[in-house]
Amino acid sequence: MKLLRHGQKGREKPALLDRDGRIRDLSAHIDDIAGDVLTPEGLQRLRALDADALPAVEGTPRIGACVGAIGKFVCIGLNYADHAAETGAQPPKEPVIFNKWTSAVCGPNDDVEIPRGSHKTDWEVELGVVIGRGGRYIDEADAMSHVAGYCVINDVSEREFQLEGTGTWDKGKGCDTFGPIGPWLVTADEVLDPHALGLWLEVDGHRYQNGNTRTMIFRVPLLISYLSRFMSLQPGDVISTGTPPGVGLGQKPQPIYLRTGQTMRLGIDGLGEQQQKVVQA
Repeated sequence: MKLLRHGQKGREKPALLDRDGRIRDLSAHIDDIAGDVLTPEGLQRLRALDADALPAVEGTPRIGACVGAIGKFVCIGLNYADHAAETGAQPPKEPVIFNKWTSAVCGPNDDVEIPRGSHKTDWEVELGVVIGRGGRYIDEADAMSHVAGYCVINDVSEREFQLEGTGTWDKGKGCDTFGPIGPWLVTADEVLDPHALGLWLEVDGHRYQNGNTRTMIFRVPLLISYLSRFMSLQPGDVISTGTPPGVGLGQKPQPIYLRTGQTMRLGIDGLGEQQQKVVQA
């Protein structure tokens, strides 16, 4: 299934994308694409519905983040060896963890805001993993049974805030609009191998990132198991798994950063595309 949320920001309704690419409203059956809806039992109830009998959503509504009421938005840094190299960092010996605040979450095609005082706002296309079955101390061999599905994430980052000041990466990662998610959540049964997906990103039509999840240092089962050592994972939690090379920070002979008026376009094989206009906060 491809699950999504449509409508005005803060008032999104749950829906699914049918086999013909039409949006079908799920409001009569669930309140949101969130929480227990994402458990194996919740997803099975949705699979049992007749998609053709659901109301069709007319026109071209705004698409919101494909998961609602996100509890945790956990991100993995430097998870592609070639990306670590372009930033001048050594590949990590264990996953690098940081967080995005849930106030960063926005729709896949919403505007991305350059924060006030920012000179180094950057892009990062990433594979998102959405937790469906919660747990703690999850065994790596069982980790994939905890996945509800996958989605596209743009891990927008402000490099000066992230790397040049004092404190943690989180300052440069969690600004408002720095977490576009979607357009849809593709359930795990429709993604044969999350470690064989092409992912790419363009700015104003120029392709900067063109990678594949096969070059991840730490794969999805390990990430889930590792994170569950330090926190309980719960249905609807989102894990952003790192980015391939081609970010603005790594451009040669000098970094390139986003400017007001530019457009980012990005996508992952089978998971859809995003497009965001860059505006000033």
